[in-house]
Amino acid sequence: MKVVFVGAGPGDPELITLRGKKEIEEADVIIYAGSLVNRDILKFAKKTAVLIDSSKINRPEIFDAYEKFIRENKKIVRIHSGDISFYSAIQEQIDFLTQKNVEIEIVPGVSSFAAASATLQRELTQSGVAQTLIITKPFGKTGKPKTEAIKDLSKHKATMIIFLGAHLIEDIVSELKSGYPKETPVAVVYKASWKKDEKVVIGSIEDISEKVKAAGINRQAVIIVGDTLTSSGLSKLYGEKQ
Repeated sequence: MKVVFVGAGPGDPELITLRGKKEIEEADVIIYAGSLVNRDILKFAKKTAVLIDSSKINRPEIFDAYEKFIRENKKIVRIHSGDISFYSAIQEQIDFLTQKNVEIEIVPGVSSFAAASATLQRELTQSGVAQTLIITKPFGKTGKPKTEAIKDLSKHKATMIIFLGAHLIEDIVSELKSGYPKETPVAVVYKASWKKDEKVVIGSIEDISEKVKAAGINRQAVIIVGDTLTSSGLSKLYGEKQ
């Protein structure tokens, strides 16, 4: 048997991939991040599936669950939110399973920053404005190389996407000021694509901190910074042929 890691998408159950849905439908055991994954995703599971909320157990207990159900020859699906290629903590699980000679498969999902972009109806790269996306997060428990501080990354003036930082919005703004002008637009999208819960806060580096605190947003939000949030222009790709 193998363990399949599935990116469940940003929240809206309809934004899971067809492949991800199929894997969930066939799973005997589903380990999901209950604090982040929309439980409506679990409606695709069969009634006999064992459901384990990983937010209520620790790492050794998750690993024990893997070993138990692998011995029982069960198909295990591990659901993470968004796109599991970054900030998902799957590498430690992959390493554990690889050491146990367990086959794994990864099914990518839609990132919450893509969902946030869709909500904002903005293209995050535009001709003559920004062609680079910087995806990062604030310094936290996991540490970060000194060269990757937000204050240093801000000097590129690219479109910046910041995860896991709503609770540190004041610190983030302070670092952003190192490179971006204070009038640079900022959007904070809470629970992008969650139809009932989604919130959007629009502002600039100068005032976004106060607006986010006033909205009561301190987790599960994507912060997007850059001129592409307000600029407009014609794509050269579809321009008139010379």
